[in-house]
Amino acid sequence: MKINSEPKLDFDDVLLVPQRTKTSSRLNIKLERNFTFYHSLSKWDGIPIFAANMDSVGTVKMSQALSNFSIPTCLHKHYGNNYLCDNLKNIEYQWYTLGIKSYDLDNFKSFIDKSEFIPNVCVDVANGYTDDFVNFCRDLRNTVGSKPVIMAGNVCTPEMVQELILHGGIDIVKVGIGPGSACTTRLKTGVGFPQLSAIIECSHAAHGLKSGKGRLGLICSDGGCRTPADICKAFSAGADFVMLGGMLAGTDECDGDWEWAHYKKNMYGELSEIESYSAQDPSDDIVFRKKCFRFYGMSSHNAQLKYGGVKDYRASEGRVKSIPYKGRVSKIIEDILGGLRSSCSYIGATSLKDMSKCAEFNLVNRTHFDQSV
Repeated sequence: MKINSEPKLDFDDVLLVPQRTKTSSRLNIKLERNFTFYHSLSKWDGIPIFAANMDSVGTVKMSQALSNFSIPTCLHKHYGNNYLCDNLKNIEYQWYTLGIKSYDLDNFKSFIDKSEFIPNVCVDVANGYTDDFVNFCRDLRNTVGSKPVIMAGNVCTPEMVQELILHGGIDIVKVGIGPGSACTTRLKTGVGFPQLSAIIECSHAAHGLKSGKGRLGLICSDGGCRTPADICKAFSAGADFVMLGGMLAGTDECDGDWEWAHYKKNMYGELSEIESYSAQDPSDDIVFRKKCFRFYGMSSHNAQLKYGGVKDYRASEGRVKSIPYKGRVSKIIEDILGGLRSSCSYIGATSLKDMSKCAEFNLVNRTHFDQSV
């Protein structure tokens, strides 16, 4: 047994320190980035925030909405190839997701044969520490060559980040074990790593690797962001990309189960919610509106039932949550991007790329206070 005594930090453990700045307006902050990659010869331009490859969030509708902001979406892996061939058109902002079973690679090869292009790829497993995972990533790279960008995870330690980049052929390593809002891995297994420290240590390991052409390894922080401030801290800690699931859940672009509220109009056209409604007695006075969205982790009991059945040898490592309706995802994104611009202006960064160079963190006991008191 070994015990590491060095403290590890999460987003709530720190605050960014204001710095003197030359930026006169948030309008001048540049959030778009352009990337080259360790293995792929492709280049990518856009805002480095991913919609997660969860079946409720990683939807075609989500990708269409986020592409307007130059933000990519990892489409979930439960779409059929025929559907993807018809709907995966923008390979810059629609990434193909697959697992590590042999049929996953066969399906991807079949998709390539049917489509006219090779998209960027996200390889997604809960535990990225197995030999099978590294071997699969290497086989995938050998299959697709140097054209697409490959992102894979999840891991949370620098040694595995370097292993995946050097020997797995991966360009972007997805970092995060257990921080997601719908994940219960830490509660069920006791395994995990505080996300801020994971970003700091893993980004340092990835950026320390340089290919012969000076291309760096990259990381994507996956999980743990509940507010725009957490996203600001993730980029400031060294994340190249940040992946969001729960923050985008409950928007119109999600697929899944909605709870609907029923409202009745009075004689003045005003609406009041009614507790019960019978579909057998329709009325022009009844108005339906989305109320809550059923959001669940992809290792939850619900997801296991939906995709292949519950296995008696494994535990559910996800929870089901009720997310209040948020409206269009564009509102969420505008709030996030506004927070990023403001954070850059506070810490003296003129661009998203410079946040980690300008950032200074203070260790704190509590970052948020109840404003209702």
